Amino acid sequence: MLNFGIVDAIDIIIVAVLIFSILKLFRGTRGILTIIGIFTLLLLVVIANVFNLKTLRFIVTGLGSMWVVIIVILFQNEIKRTITSIGSVGFSRYILREEREKIASEISEAVKLLSDKRLGALIVIERRTRLDPYMETGIKMEAVVDANLLVSIFSPFSPLHDGAVIIRGGYIVAAKAILPLSTNPNISPATGTRHRAAIGITEETDAICAVVSEETGTISFSKGGNLEKGLDPDALKNKILESLEKGGG
Repeated sequence: MLNFGIVDAIDIIIVAVLIFSILKLFRGTRGILTIIGIFTLLLLVVIANVFNLKTLRFIVTGLGSMWVVIIVILFQNEIKRTITSIGSVGFSRYILREEREKIASEISEAVKLLSDKRLGALIVIERRTRLDPYMETGIKMEAVVDANLLVSIFSPFSPLHDGAVIIRGGYIVAAKAILPLSTNPNISPATGTRHRAAIGITEETDAICAVVSEETGTISFSKGGNLEKGLDPDALKNKILESLEKGGG
């Protein structure tokens, strides 16, 4: 007969909260399936101990300290993002709803114009994680977010059209910024550099990205390392607004 007391209940609650927090941290990233796999292995350890399955316990626990190394290798981007976000909060979560709607409207209007003209564009919107390291790679600016200004920046005649625009709060704070390219092996080989950069920055930070394909004019949205293609300007606006309202969620 099992003896179950208050201490055991507290123990279970703490473990449940820990598991929930880890899953929430990696939600929307390519690491979520691996996290589930790790928890499955841990469950096998428990089962092996409870039923005294010696062979299974030897195989699973035999990894020993290798687990730490494996986790660091698998989740280096997620760990980097978490460390970067600690004690570093962007401005976007503090702006008023009216300002968020204005930002989303100006970006969606710019993207529509860029899409119609087949002008490639990559617009990064900061949320909780500050993007200062990426701003340093580009040309710093301080201009109110405006559709016409964004279109002019990505014009092929502009010296700023290569690279990404970074938006913080209601301001364009950098142009021609260089972003990290995703190394996710599951991405299609046909995915261009601009879209890989959008996925890369949203893997490493909680930023969101609007992308316009130079070849097709297709509008895409990236968040949490995922890329959603074939959006219309209104759908993009709603996704930006929803993401800004959630802050870093």
